[in-house]
Amino acid sequence: MRKAIPVLAGLFGAGLVSNGIFMLASPEAWYFAVSGVTTTGPFNQHFLRDIGLIFVLIGSGFAYGTVRPGSRVMLWSMGAIWLSGHALFHVWEVAVGICGPEVLPRDFPAVTLPALIAAALSVWSFRHAVH
Repeated sequence: MRKAIPVLAGLFGAGLVSNGIFMLASPEAWYFAVSGVTTTGPFNQHFLRDIGLIFVLIGSGFAYGTVRPGSRVMLWSMGAIWLSGHALFHVWEVAVGICGPEVLPRDFPAVTLPALIAAALSVWSFRHAVH
């Protein structure tokens, strides 16, 4: 397991980077391709590219942490913090009535699940930190 988790983190990071590159390279295609995004507001190329940069950065942190164990705790935790904040923001939107509760299951695979994966990887990295 000690060798499998970093590999999974690298794949997770690659997925995040790929999503970010898609957002940067073709924000309008990304906007219409991802389920539910069109219901969150009008297309905004600048905003999508800003978020795309964040996904590239976070994904790179997970990927880098696979080959630099001494950096894992910080890099993976920072990524987990942003992804968790993003997921909590989606919950908050439901709590205050901006969206209905039906969006939570729809958003789960792309919003909540990555936050849970990142949090689990961060906890694992903390428990197996190189001292």
